[in-house]
Amino acid sequence: MIWRRLKRWLYLTHRWIGIATCLLFVLWFGSGLVMLYVPFPSLDGKERLQGLATIAWKKVEQGPFEATGQVSLEQDVRKIVLEMRGDRPVWHITPWEAEPYAVWADNGQKAEQVGRAEAGRIAEAFAKAPVMAMRAIHNDQWSVPGGLNVHRPLWKAEVTGDEGKILYVSSTSGEVVLDTDRRERFWNWLGSIPHWLYPRALREHQPLWRQVVLWVSGPCILVALTGMWIGIMRLKVGKRRFKGDRMTPYRGWTKWHHVSGLVGSIFLILWIFSGWLSVDPWRLFASEGITTRAIHDYAGEQRLPEPNQARLAQVAPNARRIVLSAAARQPLIRIQQADREDRVVDAVSLEPLTADKARIVTAARRLVPDANIVGAEMLTKPDAYWYTVRGKLSLPALRLRFDDASETWVHIDPVTGELLGQADSRRRTYRWLFDLFHRWDLNLLLNAAPARDLLIWLMSIAGLISSITAVYIGWIRLRRAKAHGQALATGN
Repeated sequence: MIWRRLKRWLYLTHRWIGIATCLLFVLWFGSGLVMLYVPFPSLDGKERLQGLATIAWKKVEQGPFEATGQVSLEQDVRKIVLEMRGDRPVWHITPWEAEPYAVWADNGQKAEQVGRAEAGRIAEAFAKAPVMAMRAIHNDQWSVPGGLNVHRPLWKAEVTGDEGKILYVSSTSGEVVLDTDRRERFWNWLGSIPHWLYPRALREHQPLWRQVVLWVSGPCILVALTGMWIGIMRLKVGKRRFKGDRMTPYRGWTKWHHVSGLVGSIFLILWIFSGWLSVDPWRLFASEGITTRAIHDYAGEQRLPEPNQARLAQVAPNARRIVLSAAARQPLIRIQQADREDRVVDAVSLEPLTADKARIVTAARRLVPDANIVGAEMLTKPDAYWYTVRGKLSLPALRLRFDDASETWVHIDPVTGELLGQADSRRRTYRWLFDLFHRWDLNLLLNAAPARDLLIWLMSIAGLISSITAVYIGWIRLRRAKAHGQALATGN
């Protein structure tokens, strides 16, 4: 009797919650396939470097510390960048504990916020095409992510041409921080936006968006679990009652729903569950990580040296970006050119850096001050915790493991000493529960890209068949219920 009631509630739960959520499954499976090939719009470092002009060294007459009123910050600078802002060279200065600011490299004056005319010139130089429309915005559908907050308001520049390119220029620094084109925007309306429940009106209210994702995807897990349970039970019944090659007691659309659900059930449950984890419910995987103070101490307390512009012009005449920073208590300069690998040199001698593992390990103890380094290994190829799905992975990489309560790991460039990444035990667990089951990003699959794509396509097709048949079955069920209700109301 109890089992019969439990079974009835199992069927009712799957049926009615499934009717309410089956359209979401169709949406998520279809949009997930689009996202395999068209990610959400962004502007990576390589793309931005392509749009920058070569530094006009003849115009670089002032150093970054020569601007009036900025001397008090020069002892505590995290990073200094030299690049072109329109047709003028500019120093972008990022202090450790203050707001970033910019200094013109031609006259040493502080660079003010970017106006409409200057933003238009920057966009035209970057796109190498005229700008046909320009307006100031706080955000739009493509610029809503919080990482752009320091650049708001943004100048939105629509560039002439068949591609429908749009550039977003920072009003605070003059940097082009994002670009999109017509193709990218079209496919994202079919990909990232429905998949992440990412319409601007919802996403710009981050706490609300997070709660919506939690409460929309949560019931879907229940649908998947009850469906798998019912599917297995009915499969057993089918084997007992029917002869021949029939594995299911169902026919027609219900048969397709049953079989496709069984084929993709494990994938579906793992995928829905990992999607639910994407917003970190109850902050299960949140961690403080290495503090800014510890990273500052690792980089070095000494003042960054004044760049020698004349010598830099000789060493890097075609540079588009010069980055001065410090790592492992060593000041260094990164020289970035278009279509070439970055070069990193000593900030004083401008000679290439050489690997110094002992110096880096000694300095790295400051990253987790109250812990000891209990493991060190040099990675020369990707592994389960150091890999990339898109883009280039920094190799070799030095992995250091600490014995603190969080079991912190850090990855460091063995030549420059730059901190490449960090992860504690919570983040490594999240890597398996979310990254693996949502992106299927094992190196075994990443190194065989067609195989990974094929696996995702097969499982997604099974999920789509199960979801589409559920939509149809649910629609039939609702029609029957409505007809039955009308018959009762009329007394027929």
